[in-house]
Amino acid sequence: MEYKFDHIDTLIGHQDRVWHVAWNPAGTLLASCGGDKAIRIWGKEGTKLVCKTILADGHQRTIRSVAWSPCGNFLASTSFDATTCIWSKNTGEFECSATLEGHENEVKSASWSSSGSLLATCSRDKSVWIWEVDHEDEDYECASVQCSHTQDVKRVLWHPSKEILASASYDNTVKLFHEEDDDWNCFTTLDGHQSTVWGITFDKTGERLASCGDDRTMKIWQEYPPGNPEGIPTTGSSSAWKCVCTIQGYHTRCIYDVAWCSLTGCIATASGDDTIRIFKEDESVVDRRNQPLFDLVLTHEKAHSEDVNAVAWNPKDAGLLASCSDDGEVKIWRFQQE
Repeated sequence: MEYKFDHIDTLIGHQDRVWHVAWNPAGTLLASCGGDKAIRIWGKEGTKLVCKTILADGHQRTIRSVAWSPCGNFLASTSFDATTCIWSKNTGEFECSATLEGHENEVKSASWSSSGSLLATCSRDKSVWIWEVDHEDEDYECASVQCSHTQDVKRVLWHPSKEILASASYDNTVKLFHEEDDDWNCFTTLDGHQSTVWGITFDKTGERLASCGDDRTMKIWQEYPPGNPEGIPTTGSSSAWKCVCTIQGYHTRCIYDVAWCSLTGCIATASGDDTIRIFKEDESVVDRRNQPLFDLVLTHEKAHSEDVNAVAWNPKDAGLLASCSDDGEVKIWRFQQE
């Protein structure tokens, strides 16, 4: 089966490296952020994406990531200035409605739970913070500070339907958290990477997690709930998670990001080798749950002229992918079967 990867557009405007891109839940807006301390919101005019808004008055230093709330009315941005800004567009225009403080230094990532009632942030200070959200009063209260990691925490990501939080760290691990008896705790550690874990992504079911890192590998982790037919031991009501597939030998430098498309099941990776790669599961494998196989179906070298920092699949338009880079550009791609 042949696939093609067409370059649709290059979005120019950032004055420094672009760290992160994120589509809103409706797939109509793309947020990007970077070293120029600005967030750009891109929206369609005709067939092209144009910059609709520049949010430049929220942070004092590099903006590391952006994350949309499930309702699409709020955007969280995290910065090297140790704060997280919440941008609200309830009035039609984006404005900074809250600034969350508490981390000791650089805030690397933020993620909203599927209900929108929880927000997680993580930092170079080795901590993960979980915030309870009251959108009506635009109030954010810290419910828990988790200090399970021993190094810089690079990424946080909520499960697509449950209140389970994943975090990835410089300590080579992924940790999973949930609330038990009114207290949040780490219920399992995914240990298998040989170096920093940069990116994590759930599949659409939330039963699998992909992670990628500085060791140039991507790992697929499978959930095994209590009473699973494989007989994998579990503790209490918590699931066990096991690495069922390691994908390696393709990237020549660090894999900075990974994105699992909820519409097609394809996985895109972004790398320091300036390349975007796309993997697809072999559906003919007999024991897909416990021994899945993922094939490299497309390699696009020189996708950017420098490191590719992030990739994001559009949640509504199958095969539409955004990427960003140290070269200061955001690019839009179309991946499809020929």
